[in-house]
Amino acid sequence: MAEKTYRMEVEAEPRYIEEQSNIANDIYVFGYRIRITNTGTEPAQLVSRHWIIADANQQVQEVRGMGVVGEQPHLEPGESFEYTSATHLKTPYGSMKGCYHLQADDGKRFEAEIPEMTLVAPRVLH
Repeated sequence: MAEKTYRMEVEAEPRYIEEQSNIANDIYVFGYRIRITNTGTEPAQLVSRHWIIADANQQVQEVRGMGVVGEQPHLEPGESFEYTSATHLKTPYGSMKGCYHLQADDGKRFEAEIPEMTLVAPRVLH
């Protein structure tokens, strides 16, 4: 019998949203697309998330919550779930990283790392 593996691959793609940003008030909005793929052998559900968001002034905010975009997707091996969301910073650049907490159908809990994304508004870094 093959060994069980518990693994989710996370792809993250950020983008600056100029039309929602307000530079005069130090509001820089960044959208991001996340794709989560079950690359393990066991079905699992995404239960919660933990983000660490830092701006250029080293102001860090941690965001914890249930699911993603109001959902707790259940992924069979090979299945993917994709969503988009956004965050805002008070500086034109910063970063985001974190992890998802998952639970396999057999009850085993595990985490999937969200790769660090660099958030940069255009025309800021020369």
